[in-house]
Parts: sequence; structure tokens; C-alpha cells
Amino acid sequence: MTDIYAWGLGTCRESATGVMLDCFFPAPQKAPEADVSSAILANFEVGVSRIEPSEISAKLAGLPEHITAGLAPLTECDRPLVSVLLTNDSTIESTAEAYLKLHLLSHRLAEPNSQNLDGLFAQLPNVAWTTQGPIAAEDLPAALTRAQVSGEHLEVQSLDKFPRMVNYVVPTGVRIADASRVRLGAYLGEGTTVMHEGQVNFNSGTAGPAMVEGRISQGVVLGAHTDLGGGASTMGTLSGGNSVVISIGESCLIGANAGCGIPLGDRCTIEAGLYITAATPVSLIDENGEKVKNVRARELAGGSDMLFIRNGATGEVQCRTNRRAIELNEALHAHN
Repeated sequence: MTDIYAWGLGTCRESATGVMLDCFFPAPQKAPEADVSSAILANFEVGVSRIEPSEISAKLAGLPEHITAGLAPLTECDRPLVSVLLTNDSTIESTAEAYLKLHLLSHRLAEPNSQNLDGLFAQLPNVAWTTQGPIAAEDLPAALTRAQVSGEHLEVQSLDKFPRMVNYVVPTGVRIADASRVRLGAYLGEGTTVMHEGQVNFNSGTAGPAMVEGRISQGVVLGAHTDLGGGASTMGTLSGGNSVVISIGESCLIGANAGCGIPLGDRCTIEAGLYITAATPVSLIDENGEKVKNVRARELAGGSDMLFIRNGATGEVQCRTNRRAIELNEALHAHN
């Protein structure tokens, strides 16, 4: 029997010229069990296919009830649906495949950096995300003119390849102060709070309860009980020539306006305003306050219980033992 990597059935919207703009998969499946895989393969084609409204009920009737529970509203759709059935995790070759993999991330079915996302940008069109739905970027000027002439309100929320996550997926147990700053494809662990200036890119996120007041770049994951302070940032892998995937462990604190360009283990702190990159010269300080040696920050990558501070008198970046584990204020997360 053919294995299924992932499957999704949902709606799609297209431009006037037939270009697919987005897809919505309400209940995607990742590596389903053998009986579910058999039922899906018996009713849906491998690859990307269109399903006419008249076919939906019969095809869903052939699937187990626990799978169809989240798909039942699709029987009310009066336009063709799209099915994406992937038997392996290969290069993305269509907009529908791109949206399925982004949904898997935001549904917490696939962890960041666990999927092959090659081809993603090439298959995502640039879209105007508006109060009247997605509009192809090249069609936006005409749409704005029509709205003004007819007296309608058309607000353009963004012009981007990625929509807001919460317009497609709403993970349980999270708070997001400004939904425009969390892209579809973000992975938010249960108990995460993203404040107004926090930003979470696709294929990145948090592994558990976390406070996000800074920027989580593509590919970066924060461990549980970690705090990314206001204005702080993490170095991604999409620009700047950086090929190292950055991860921050559990119970860490990246201070306000600080930054991190190396992987960190657990219980690490970077003081406010200090940006650590792989090439940053760092002095190792022992428990007696004596300098042990000088290293580059990359030599400390992945270490735990580290406190990075800048000497106020000399400007020297120092690494000491972090004697105090950072704990998030439980009151901030108790009612997520």
C-alpha cells in the first residue's frame, strides 16, 4: 500500500485569470494510520485534484467518521474544492501544496524545519490581502478603483505571499495581540503569548508556553518557558548568508532589543541591547570573576546556563554562568 505523507481537502480562491491565490484546509492529515490512508487513497487522487460540489458527499462518506467530522462544512460549498494528496515530502510544485504544508505547521502537525519547503516562494503568488478577500497584486489597482467608484470600503491589510495565520488556523491556548504579525505557517505551542510587537514568521515558532515580544525569524524555534524581550530578534536563514539554524532552549531570556545569532541551550540569558552573532568575541569568566580565555560566540553554540553581558566599563562581551533560571510570569499564561 502507498504511504501518505499528508492530505488536505479544502477550498481555494483564484484570480480572474485562473491563478490560485490561496487554499484553506480545515482538517489536514499528516501521516495517517493505515486504515485512514487506504480510505483516502480509495476516494482521492494522488497529487492536486479538483473535486466538484456534487462529488463531495459521496467521497467523504468513504472516510472514517473521525476524519470527516472537521470536513462536514465542505459539503455546503457550491464551488469546486481542491484535494492535495502527497505520498512523500518532496519539492513544492503548486500553490495548493504550499498551502497544505503551511497548514500542517500551524495545526502543529509538522514541526518547524521538519518539512521540505523547497519551491515554496516560487509557488506562492504575491497577493493583496483585503477585507474583500485575496486579490492578485496586478488586479489591485482596478479593484481599488471599482471600490471607490461604487462607494464600497476596500481595505488592503497587506501585500505579501503569506496571509495572517488566524484567518486560516487558530491554535488552541494562544494569545496574539496583533494578528497581522503572525504568518500562516507559524508554529505556536500551547500557552504562547505574542504581544503587539512580537512577530512570528512561517516555519518558526515556539515549542510550548513562551512570551514573544520580539521577532522570531524563519526557521527559529523557542523552547518552552522562554521570553523573547521587546524589540529582540533572532537571526534567520533567509538572508545574510547565515546557514546555521538558530534554536533557543527552554527557560531562556533574550533581553529587550537584544539579539541571538547562535543556537542556545537551556536557561541562557542575553542582556538587554546585546546582539550575539557567531563571530562576536566573548570572554569566558569563571565563578571568581577571573577571565579564563577569549573565544568566538560560535564556540559556545548549544551551551546551557550561560549569561551574556557587556562590561559597562570596557565594552567587552562576557559569558558567565547563569545562576538564575528565568521563569515566565505564570499570571500572563494562566488563562490562555
